[in-house]
Amino acid sequence: MLLFFLGALSVHVIYFASIFDIYFTSPLVHGMTPHSTPAPPPAKRLVLFVGDGLRADRFFELDKHGQTRAPYLRDIIQTRGTWGVSHTRVPTESRPGHVALIAGFYEDVSAVAKGWKENPVEFDSVFNQSQETWAWGSPDILPMFAKGATGDHVHTYMYSSEEEDFADSDPGKLDNWVFERVEAFLQEAHNNETLGGSLQQSRVVLFLHLLGIDTSGHAYRPMSNEYLENIRMVDAGIQKTVGLLEEFFQHDGQTAYVFTSDHGMTDWGSHGAGHPSETLTPLLAWGAGVAGPQSGNTQDYMDGFGQEWKLENIRRCDVNQADIAPLMSSLIGVPFPLNSVGTLPLDYLDNTDGFKAESLFTNARQVVDQFEVKMKQKRETTLSMFFIPYSDLTPSKQQNMLRNIISLMQTQQYQKAILECRELIDLALKGLHYYHTYDRLFLCTSVTLGFIGWMSYVVLVLLRDHTTIIQQQKLYKVENSVGIWTRVQDHVSELVCGTLAAAILLFLLVIKAPWTYYVYCLPPAWILYCVLQRGSDIYRLAEYIKTNNLALSLLGSCVLAVLSLELLVLSFFWRQLLTLGLVAMALWPWLAPNIHCGQMALVGWTVSSLLLAVFPTLPVVGREPNYSLVIWAGILGAVAAFWCASRKETKLLSSNSKSSLVLIITQILLMVMSIYVRHSTAASLLNKEGNPVFNQVFSWTMLGCTFLLPLLSLRLLYPRLLSISLALMTLYLLLSTAHEALFCLTLGFTMFFWLQMEHGLSNYSHRKLEDISFTVVLPDSNRKQMTTDNIRHAYFFVFFIITAFFGTGNIASINSFDPQSIYCFLTVFNPFVMGSLLLLKIMVPFLMVTCAFRAVDVVVQVPTRSLFLTVLLMSDLMGLHFFFLVQDTGS
Repeated sequence: MLLFFLGALSVHVIYFASIFDIYFTSPLVHGMTPHSTPAPPPAKRLVLFVGDGLRADRFFELDKHGQTRAPYLRDIIQTRGTWGVSHTRVPTESRPGHVALIAGFYEDVSAVAKGWKENPVEFDSVFNQSQETWAWGSPDILPMFAKGATGDHVHTYMYSSEEEDFADSDPGKLDNWVFERVEAFLQEAHNNETLGGSLQQSRVVLFLHLLGIDTSGHAYRPMSNEYLENIRMVDAGIQKTVGLLEEFFQHDGQTAYVFTSDHGMTDWGSHGAGHPSETLTPLLAWGAGVAGPQSGNTQDYMDGFGQEWKLENIRRCDVNQADIAPLMSSLIGVPFPLNSVGTLPLDYLDNTDGFKAESLFTNARQVVDQFEVKMKQKRETTLSMFFIPYSDLTPSKQQNMLRNIISLMQTQQYQKAILECRELIDLALKGLHYYHTYDRLFLCTSVTLGFIGWMSYVVLVLLRDHTTIIQQQKLYKVENSVGIWTRVQDHVSELVCGTLAAAILLFLLVIKAPWTYYVYCLPPAWILYCVLQRGSDIYRLAEYIKTNNLALSLLGSCVLAVLSLELLVLSFFWRQLLTLGLVAMALWPWLAPNIHCGQMALVGWTVSSLLLAVFPTLPVVGREPNYSLVIWAGILGAVAAFWCASRKETKLLSSNSKSSLVLIITQILLMVMSIYVRHSTAASLLNKEGNPVFNQVFSWTMLGCTFLLPLLSLRLLYPRLLSISLALMTLYLLLSTAHEALFCLTLGFTMFFWLQMEHGLSNYSHRKLEDISFTVVLPDSNRKQMTTDNIRHAYFFVFFIITAFFGTGNIASINSFDPQSIYCFLTVFNPFVMGSLLLLKIMVPFLMVTCAFRAVDVVVQVPTRSLFLTVLLMSDLMGLHFFFLVQDTGS
């Protein structure tokens, strides 16, 4: 058993890790030569303002009185700048957003497991290419650009992370901090010749990261007065800062300004996915080298935003977020970031066609350099006879296009040169993706074959060790044939698998594959060996199917199983399908024969299943808090717990169970107390009074008690499950903001009635549930053999786990995570603690379902190993499907 467990663990760890090598490898390459435009730049310095979390519509639209919220920046749009919408990519988070803005490439997916604050992969940026950069803002953003820079020319000034408090009565103070520090910095530069001289250099960048808007949106929603007033405050701060800068540089006309946002925000105050309110951000540029306003071009954009924002008469120039980095590089004449995939937006430049063509050609050479390095890397690790170059941009075609562009510029055919540059950039970017995913088919095939082999082996183990199918065949004449096979199977399996492993090793050595490829490609040979070692079992199984004419029924059962599992797979995308499954489950006991349970249990199961079926049809939790539902869930839970404790079945009223009764009553009182703490925290934050210390102490104490108090309860089925449910529900109430608390309560009732249903269907229904203990468990050897009923047990468990996961929405998504759900514990921004609490919130319904499943296992007296293997097999089948649905873009 231990050897099998270690093998299973190894297979799953290896193939889980393969996802990262297949889909989540870094697209970045190194070894390119920096390219900068040879023509003199229009600006000496660049000032970048980033309003973190600012939505395009909230910035551009007019209020109900027809007035703008940003009068200074609105005036720039109308008189001396160029504006548009910057289209971000998912995940719409601060780190990848700033990387796209300043480095010119989108979220490095290899960083998916490396945290939110810093990009762990070395990358080039506008800051790195600058002569000097000064940056003010959040400690979550600035360090990654300072650490990624060569030398010490990126200077950062940050407030402490403790000041990023969602419960702060004045979230705009973070932006005021930035503006005040910039003002003090300029005053110091007046008196410090060294600092002043550094500022007067060319290729200087000033970066102001303004986090207050994002904090206001999380705490109060983007529709709130706090969020909108923060926009006004930022506008006023930018106006003052621009005035100070122009005064410091004596209005020399050599300063370019860019104002934008890293991401937007949903109406319910979250971001991370691809809703338009998150991916549409404002972009405004003005100053040296930037084009002024031109007449409108509403025909280019059919979304109606220009009319809605009353800007239809002024030309709108939309860009992709990564295009902003080349724009900034072009304005101050620094080399384009080496890993940038952005295309220079020429509409923002106020310069000659020759300068625009030269700049875009530089952009094209920078992208083509990445393409060439990527192609060279792949050619070196592929057998020459098998290497397939990217057909749309072969080396000869690439050279022809470069020569043609140079020729067009020499003959001053700049517009044609610009068109040719754009085509070359587009082809090079597609070629980058082609070579980046070059080995994907090979690795996917290897992993798939290995996983199919593993599942085949699990099926053989199940049939051999936990059914009578293979054992029965030993009694029949097939045993003689099996004996012949047994004598040769060892030699055949060793020869076949040894040859296969040697061929794989030789191939990987020749192509100089990384060591991880060996880890992913060799296990299929080992798994095939394990399967072939059970060749006699395969023979017996085939004879059993043939003898009993089970081929058609087996095929039908397999089709039904696949369809049932596909329902669960589809529920990951359309959670309303869970409702159909729950309705079917509600009807199940009325159709099942030989069920021996009371009418109340039947009705209870049906009602609880139908109530649970309602939740997948409700809106996703987190969009609008409704603490009254949390309070009602707590009250109903406390009443139900008190009623259960008073029932004789729980045996809590007996003379020798007084300590357990006191424990249950204490847990009920703690649940009631958690209702008060949840309500008190919400009210305190609404009044901008912060989170009371008592509430935080109580919440963290309950977190610890959740896993300790149930250990003190009776080990009988009912008292132990009641104590576990109370502990989990108490914690869940503290993490709830709306109807998810009612969902958890309903799920608990459903688990209780599921246990009763399975008890009524089992062969041990003569035993009373209240007499069964978790401690008196038969060893697997003394339990009955596995039956088709156990497949139902396993499927119900998997179904309820997924229902617990998606019943109230995709709570695993960052975008569905409402920071208000963790306010009882902390309000200061800390992504790791917040992420841990979110994970805990996800786990609570899981634990409830898992404990119920363990109780079912104790009741039906089936070998635990067989149930585990059945669940594992179902999960692996679903996992194989999801393996092909993984995307390397998105949230």
